[in-house]
Amino acid sequence: MFKEMKKILRVPLFVFFAAGAFALPAKQSEAVSQKITVEKVEGITDGFMCGVDISSLYDVETHGGKFYAPDGKEEDLFKILKNSGVNWIRLRVWNKPVYEQDVKDKNGKVIAKKGEKYGGGNNSIEVDLKLAKRAKDAGLKLLVDFHYSDTWADPGKQNMPQEWKGLSAGQLENEVEKFTKESIEKFIKAGARPDAVQIGNELNSGFMWPLGQVWTDDKTVKIGGMKGFTRLLSRASKGVRLAENGGEKIKIVIHLANGGDQELYKWIFDDVEKAKVDYDIIGLSFYTYWHGSTDDLKANLEMLSKRYGKELAVVETAYAFTEEDGDSQGNVFLTYSDDNHGYVPSVQGQATAIRDVIATVAGVKGGCGVFYWEPAWLPVKGAGLSSTEGNTWENQNMFDFKGRALPSLNVWGLVKGKCAVENIWGGSAVNGGKGEIYAAADKLEVTVKPGLVPELPQTIKVIYSNDSESRVSVKWEKHDWKNEKIGKVNISGKIEGSAFKPVISVNVSDITNVIQDPSFETGKLGKWKLNGPLAACFLENNKVNAKSGKWTYKYWLGSGFKSILTQEISDIPNGTYELSVWAMGGGGENNIRLFAANFDGTEKQITSKITNAGWNVWKQYKIKVPVTDGKATVGIYLDTNPDCWGNFDDVEFIKVED
Repeated sequence: MFKEMKKILRVPLFVFFAAGAFALPAKQSEAVSQKITVEKVEGITDGFMCGVDISSLYDVETHGGKFYAPDGKEEDLFKILKNSGVNWIRLRVWNKPVYEQDVKDKNGKVIAKKGEKYGGGNNSIEVDLKLAKRAKDAGLKLLVDFHYSDTWADPGKQNMPQEWKGLSAGQLENEVEKFTKESIEKFIKAGARPDAVQIGNELNSGFMWPLGQVWTDDKTVKIGGMKGFTRLLSRASKGVRLAENGGEKIKIVIHLANGGDQELYKWIFDDVEKAKVDYDIIGLSFYTYWHGSTDDLKANLEMLSKRYGKELAVVETAYAFTEEDGDSQGNVFLTYSDDNHGYVPSVQGQATAIRDVIATVAGVKGGCGVFYWEPAWLPVKGAGLSSTEGNTWENQNMFDFKGRALPSLNVWGLVKGKCAVENIWGGSAVNGGKGEIYAAADKLEVTVKPGLVPELPQTIKVIYSNDSESRVSVKWEKHDWKNEKIGKVNISGKIEGSAFKPVISVNVSDITNVIQDPSFETGKLGKWKLNGPLAACFLENNKVNAKSGKWTYKYWLGSGFKSILTQEISDIPNGTYELSVWAMGGGGENNIRLFAANFDGTEKQITSKITNAGWNVWKQYKIKVPVTDGKATVGIYLDTNPDCWGNFDDVEFIKVED
């Protein structure tokens, strides 16, 4: 996985469900009974890689996890996958997945000893050989993903394997070539010849730090730079070619994260090309909720196709089928919903999101495949991120928490017009189109002063019955606003070609909030000024963590920090104002304060202490501010401890007295 997982690993995040949504289970236990449709992808070939990464399977099965086919019977995972249209399996490889040193909890108690199995799949060569043989016996092709690390490798961490620490650059290059060659030879000897090999995982910042590290913010750290990185890549590639030994060619994949970022890919692959590294496929991680829209993905793929002429595959993607958490770890999923696109986190939404990624890749010259990351990582105790942690991914599975195959699993066959299914639990998956509009994606409301005509949106975002979100034009009914009194007025709209009639709530009020972007819905700081670490304080696009809309001011960092967010307000009438903000979070901070200053020509401050009490436990905090100088500065002060987190929304500064 990648740095986004590390960044929010310990923050309990949950997904959003729209009221009245189509195919939305009230409980994850009802997910298997959903009836969904998947639009066929025209022009897709039978040879297109429809793959899944099931690297956690060893841990899941070791700790009692079982899988059930659509007929309700317990079945081998590989057979279920094959019958759903999957034709490739991806397996990560770790050098030596054991703890390098004792791990202690915050109280100093040892919770994992040096030399014990790390967990997270425990994907040593020995473990993967068994999984690979099962995949091959099931008639599936194999992509082996070398991390060149003993544990998770992603853009935020590319740790050198324990046994390679202290090697010179030349010695490391020899070891990488040897390890790659000998590992592949073991797969071949076991009857599980890889069809493709990934030399490194999400290499945005290189790998095997520091000798293969491409950049650093710390000028005191000596790194190998791009030259060291590409030399290691070349030797890993050579190891693959030597292992072929005259047999069928094994395709080589070089993989980056952030699949919508064209500049990143040009930066890395221009140097890969200059170094004449031997490879066949450019691999991308693309998660809509971290990496943007499929339009961003398409633009990057088209650039890569023209610039490098290689095959292209999304080797990691996923989306959630439920809002529920299967253990106490919390989940990393964020609802994807930008200004124009989105998906409801449901069984239907999951299938549609993956179908759209497949269609995007298949529609670009050289597009050869899509892999889903960990669709079978069941929330069984002992099969978490490590031996000391739980699972943060189970709501993105294509199986429910009991291991029952979801209808969305058959997206892999349905994109090719195959593998329609009806299961024993009442669910089904068949080919179909986008469907009808059934709901507005966002809350529709505006505020206007009495006697004025409100500015109603000309377009709104709506949800279709395939649980995708798109923006459409709307015409609102006419209304006489001249004599409208204070209160709320509901206005109906019409969408051409749709029976769905949106309704917008107009709040007629003489109360004016003088804060600009009070709910952070622009997605930019704008008039807000931050004095503090950007890594810890940022605007988050996630409906489920918002009091209203979808954006909030969020904070979280693995270490303690201090920050101040302010907005300066000027040219306002003197009088008494009420400053307020909604807040929620995990608690444990040293100090959080809502404050106002510079309102009376002095440095006097008025504050209100904020105390967070848990996820989604929103509380509004208020203070009265006597403005006598025609201006004020309002803000939020933070003094946190490690791993503290929270969200702020809907800031108001309203005149209540003259």
